[in-house]
Amino acid sequence: MGSRTRRPPDEARRMILDAAAELLAKGGVAAVQVRQVAAAVGMTDAGVTHHFGNREQLLAELLRHGGRRLRTALEDVVGAWLDRDADLLELVESLEGTYRRGGYGELAVAMHAAGWRDPGKGMLNPVVDALHGLRPHGSSIDDTRLAVAALHQAMATESLYGTAFRRSAGMTGAAADDSSAQVSWWARQLQLALGITTP
Repeated sequence: MGSRTRRPPDEARRMILDAAAELLAKGGVAAVQVRQVAAAVGMTDAGVTHHFGNREQLLAELLRHGGRRLRTALEDVVGAWLDRDADLLELVESLEGTYRRGGYGELAVAMHAAGWRDPGKGMLNPVVDALHGLRPHGSSIDDTRLAVAALHQAMATESLYGTAFRRSAGMTGAAADDSSAQVSWWARQLQLALGITTP
């Protein structure tokens, strides 16, 4: 085995988190193992645990890291959506794709099941602000927040449970496997719930 390069702590932590995020996106939470992360960045297992303690702490930090990346991605999605004056369906499709590609929905569900709780820093505020700005004057901001929270819940769990939930409602074959009809349904519900009229 070749010699390992000593890196500054911040760089090492960033590399570990990036490698863990890549493993997460490719194989889900089960794929994020200390040994695999260490191999991906050219470290020993002890090197990874030196920076993150253990796998659970690595996953918790990966969720925070993912939250920061997801917030940036959401800001980009909302910004592009507002710039194009696009419809709600495009926004919901972009959100669903963002959750699916990163594997962050699965990570959030797994961490929540393990007892971790997000302190809540308004990661979805850009979405809330954008949608609330389209609502009739005097609309309740709390209703907008609840609608966005419901959308977040649906999009974050789509890749995990969408097919199974559609099958449990009687859908079969390609209709159960394809999320596009469900995503369209969510866009329509969001529009109705928030009283947003299309131009």
